[in-house]
Amino acid sequence: MTQTNTANPALRTPPPPTAAIWSGPTKGFSVEQQPLPRLLPGEVLVRVELATVCGSDLHTIAGDRPTPLPTVLGHEAVGLVEAVGGQVTTADGRPVVPGQRITWTIGTSCGTCRRCTRGVPQKCESVRKYGHEAITDHWRLNGGLATHCHLVAGTGLVTVPAALPAEVAAPANCATATVVCAARRTELTAGDTVVVIGCGMLGLTAIAYARDLGAEHVIACDVDASRRELALGFGATVVCSPGALETAVREFGSDVVLELSGNHKAVQSALDLVGLDGRVALVGSVSPGPTVAFEPNTFVRNLTHVVGSHNYAVEDLAEAVNFLVRTPVQDRFAQLVPDSFPLSDIDAAVAAARTGAAPRIAVRMG
Repeated sequence: MTQTNTANPALRTPPPPTAAIWSGPTKGFSVEQQPLPRLLPGEVLVRVELATVCGSDLHTIAGDRPTPLPTVLGHEAVGLVEAVGGQVTTADGRPVVPGQRITWTIGTSCGTCRRCTRGVPQKCESVRKYGHEAITDHWRLNGGLATHCHLVAGTGLVTVPAALPAEVAAPANCATATVVCAARRTELTAGDTVVVIGCGMLGLTAIAYARDLGAEHVIACDVDASRRELALGFGATVVCSPGALETAVREFGSDVVLELSGNHKAVQSALDLVGLDGRVALVGSVSPGPTVAFEPNTFVRNLTHVVGSHNYAVEDLAEAVNFLVRTPVQDRFAQLVPDSFPLSDIDAAVAAARTGAAPRIAVRMG
C-alpha cells in the first residue's frame, strides 16, 4: 500500500487559487477559492505577488463606474509565472517560462484589427481588460486581487527584474505606463518645460519621468500642500497651487502640459496656459464631467496640439519598467505604497485606499 508523506511540505498539494470576488456595492467582496484554469494556447497562469488598489478600482467600488459583475477587480500587479499554455513570448521576444517574474498590460489586443495596426492596441476592437470584465467559466481569475491571475491570449507581457521592489513594480501596468504613453503622445523631450497638473500617483510619476527625459523645468501644481511637497522630492523644479500656476507659467513657460487630475477647472487651465507650439495631454478625464471651452483662433495662431491619452501600448509598459529600474527616486516610489494587507483583509485594504492618505495601498498575496 502506497502512503503519502504529508509531513514533507514539498509533497503537499498547494492550496487552490483564492480571489476577492466583487459583486457590486450592495453585496461587496467575498473571498472565495477558485478552480485552476485549463490554459488554452497563448495563455499564462501567474501567481500574484502583490497588487495595488488603483483609483479606477475605487470608482467601481463606489458605484461610479459601471462594471460587469461578478468580477475580480485589480489590474496593477506583479507576479511569477506558474504555467504556460503553448509558446508565449514577452514584449522583447523571449519565451515565457515558469518562475519568470512579469507584469502585464491592462488589456488585450488582437494585433490585427484596424486600431491595433494603426498603433492604438489599447483600443483593440476585441479588448478585454483585467479588473473590468465579468467572470466566465473559463476566465474566473481575471483580475489582480487574487492569488493567481489568468492571462489570456493577446496580453502584453514584460519581464520584471527580481531586484525591483514589488511595491514599485505593481503600479507600472497602470500609472507608470499611462504616463509613459502620455509623454510619447506629446513628444516630450529634453529641454522642454513641463507642467504637471495633479500630483497624485500619476502626477508624481510624470514629474520623475519628465526629469528622466531631460525636461529643463517641471512645474507641479496641486491644491494639496503635502502633495506639492512630495512633488519636490520627485524632481519638480517649481511647485504651486492652482491660483499661482499662471504666474509660474509666465516665468518658466509651458511646452508640455500633462493634465492628470480630471478636474474640469484644471482641464480649462491646461488649455488656457499651454505655450506657443505647445502640447497638451488630457489624461485624468476618464469619467463624464462639465464641459470646458476654448477659443479656436488662439489655438490656431499658437499652433496648439491637444491629445487625449488613455492606457498604453505594451512598448510603453516595457519602458515603464525600465524607467522604474533606472530612476534615482526608486525609494520614493516605494514610499508611495506604505501599507500592505493580506487578501483576506480586502475590505480593510479598500477602506485604507479610500482615505487617500497614501497614493496606493497594496494587497500582498504571499
